[in-house]
Amino acid sequence: MPGRPSAHGRRPTERKGDVRERAILDTCEALLAHKGYDAMTVGDVAQGAGITRGALYFYFGSKQEVVTALVARTVEHLWERSRVTAQTEEPRPAITAAMQRTVELWSAHGLVMRTAIDLSLTVPEIGELWNHTADLFIAAITAVLERAGVQGGTAPDQASAMARALCWMIERTFYHASQESREKLQEASATCEYIWLTSARLIP
Repeated sequence: MPGRPSAHGRRPTERKGDVRERAILDTCEALLAHKGYDAMTVGDVAQGAGITRGALYFYFGSKQEVVTALVARTVEHLWERSRVTAQTEEPRPAITAAMQRTVELWSAHGLVMRTAIDLSLTVPEIGELWNHTADLFIAAITAVLERAGVQGGTAPDQASAMARALCWMIERTFYHASQESREKLQEASATCEYIWLTSARLIP
């Protein structure tokens, strides 16, 4: 069977379809940088991926579907980061590590995430992906706040409400900082980290 390890322990061979799909998504991300969502076409994506338009339609039915798949691939990394944050025992290291991982991901894929935010209100599939991502981060931030001693609950001074405000503050702050430079992302991270630590009552 394709993809099964051999008796000699070699790594499974990547399927041709997986290679092509990755090339399509990588090309889409590059075109977002060079042309933007509105200007790029299915033909541009196919040409960049080294395939015909017909071959691309075997994988995706439209430009919107390609971008949705690219967003899905990117937010998987965010989901993993939220899981790690929620499971880190000590609140202060959890917050510091979460903010640094956020800088790294926005540095590498900020354009994709800005596109996801911009399209989340008009493309239901992308909106669902982004809202699910936010919910996971809110849950992770809530867990960190509660471990730091903040009372659980939805009142303004309780963990769930504070986590929701922190999540959307971080999203908007990084959205704007990612359009400038990595230095701005680091500054944004330091500010968000300070506010999160203060909310967790780890800084008086």
